[in-house]
Amino acid sequence: MASFVKTNSSDKKSLLDLAGGSGRLACLLAKNGYQVSLLDISSQMLSIAEEHADEQNLKINFYQDDMTDFFLNESFQTITCFADSINYLPDKVSVKKTFARVFDHLAAKGKFLFDIVTSHQINVGYRNFMYNNDDDPEKIFVWSSFPGEEKNSVDHDLKFFIYDKKLDAFRLYREVHHQISYPIEFYQRTLLEAGFKNIKISADFGRSKVKTNTDRVFFIAEK
Repeated sequence: MASFVKTNSSDKKSLLDLAGGSGRLACLLAKNGYQVSLLDISSQMLSIAEEHADEQNLKINFYQDDMTDFFLNESFQTITCFADSINYLPDKVSVKKTFARVFDHLAAKGKFLFDIVTSHQINVGYRNFMYNNDDDPEKIFVWSSFPGEEKNSVDHDLKFFIYDKKLDAFRLYREVHHQISYPIEFYQRTLLEAGFKNIKISADFGRSKVKTNTDRVFFIAEK
């Protein structure tokens, strides 16, 4: 991973992307002048992210850690956590821990931006959901979703069929992802308990108000 570089918390461009995955957002932000750090629990995803950064000659700091219990010796003006990563946290306690860690790593007046998929999306949008990507005959992706055991939860069954020339056959790689959503009021209350203020919510990437059938909610909270 890239070596640690101290970020000046007074710089309005300092940003930490939590659960940054393959680094596509981090690279986009770095291209736009942000001093970006990326944190993810997966070493495989961090390796991919670092490759993307190297290919584009971008300077990004990478950290492997759990967003519910991370400690970096620096603060940031902005912390992001998108692609409904908060929904992957297993329970309410984990959400509370994450918000507390984010608050501790923000500079004064810093902002936390994140999104969640709503219970409407989980119960309606993902009902009988199936997606197939077979554009590449050697890499086939099948995504199916099923109701989870907990209220307002869903299990995503992801299957990857990768053609192996040596075997002249497809290898199956499978992942099951679990997501859960809580009422919007829970996230608002938990942000307040962590010390945040000026909490704003919106839909459609900030372009519209949240409704009962909104599938994704965007949050902005200030320290």
